[in-house]
Amino acid sequence: MLKLFALVLLLSGVALAADHYDGYKIYDINTRNAFEKQLLLRLSGNEEYDFFDLPRSLDAPSRVMVKPGDQEGFEHLLAKYNVDFSVVSENLGVSLRQEREENQNQRLMNLRSAGRSISFTAFHRHAEINAYLDELAAAYPSRVSVQVAGKSYEKRDIKTITITNGDGKTGKNVIFLDAGIHAREWIAHAGALYVIHQLVENYAANANLLKNFDWVILPVVNPDGYEYSHTSTRMWRKTRKPITSACYGTDANRNFDFHWGEVGASSNSCSDTFKGETAFSEPETQLLRDLLLGLSGRGKFYLTLHSYGNYLLYPWGYTAALPSTWRDIDEVAQAGAAAIKSATGTKYSVGSSTNVLYAAAGGSDDYAFGVAKFPVSITMELPAGGTGFNPSTSQIKSFVDETWVGIKAMAQKVTEKY
Repeated sequence: MLKLFALVLLLSGVALAADHYDGYKIYDINTRNAFEKQLLLRLSGNEEYDFFDLPRSLDAPSRVMVKPGDQEGFEHLLAKYNVDFSVVSENLGVSLRQEREENQNQRLMNLRSAGRSISFTAFHRHAEINAYLDELAAAYPSRVSVQVAGKSYEKRDIKTITITNGDGKTGKNVIFLDAGIHAREWIAHAGALYVIHQLVENYAANANLLKNFDWVILPVVNPDGYEYSHTSTRMWRKTRKPITSACYGTDANRNFDFHWGEVGASSNSCSDTFKGETAFSEPETQLLRDLLLGLSGRGKFYLTLHSYGNYLLYPWGYTAALPSTWRDIDEVAQAGAAAIKSATGTKYSVGSSTNVLYAAAGGSDDYAFGVAKFPVSITMELPAGGTGFNPSTSQIKSFVDETWVGIKAMAQKVTEKY
């Protein structure tokens, strides 16, 4: 029945029109000095430009999406200041349509198989993800439980999965992992599902991570936005609660009540970084807040998965200052980066959010550390695929494999320290 429901959902989704992104260009911009980097930082404040990646390092390019009507002026401005740039994609719409068709074909293949509701050859919809959690709870009742933590604005069930070693002991320390705060970051959702798969279905190889710790995982924080990115606007980032008749959604990762709205967030309700009308204005962030606070004293490691950029980031996001215990967090993050580098050669940049990227207040990682008192709080930005947020289905397995290497190493370090 679950497979039939998912098939109906898939076929109905095919018919829904998507924002086409025809003529949208993706640029990589290489800066040679602090002036050029500051110029990009100022440009990122223009709501017409969608900066995918804006690292502080001069060695790393910045990536931005620009719609057709703004491209001539954008290129003219860069040329005026002799800033070097290249075009990564001449027409994003073409590649997105190809990727949509490929993903639908892969999902159909999975639905026709006799396996689980999800695979790591496709990006799955919210209903399929929830079905997978329920399947695991039914198959492994001694080690897995699933709860409806609450509902999204559009009344979708937001589920958590709690994974234990089945020894029946209560009150253990907890590793809490979430993904999908930002809707368009599909590889983050896949990464969370792969962690669940490893801990549950590959338990024997990972039992040491569950000896003294339970894991609580929330694979889709923002299901309304996630569904909208599948059915309408692929690059949608925010939640979906209407703010005005023309503007929908809040950036959930600017909505937490810790130095809320102080820096790096917009008051413009149409902006991708809109902070919300108030802190915790969104049911999704309220739900995550309550989960984190409910683990007070037991929560030792908060890990939130995002994309993209190969970063392991920790507090603070609202200031360049570092917390007094930053070395403890850095040790955990460095363990993850080292494990990934050793396994695949991929390099992750490690440091505080503000010092590696940019200041942005109201994030879940700052809240988990500063208010919910998780001693280790890390944002993991997974690698880019396609033009950034849109890896191909063929890249999913290698990305989540690599991500698991880093997460496993970080979790091991946490279990040794706490």
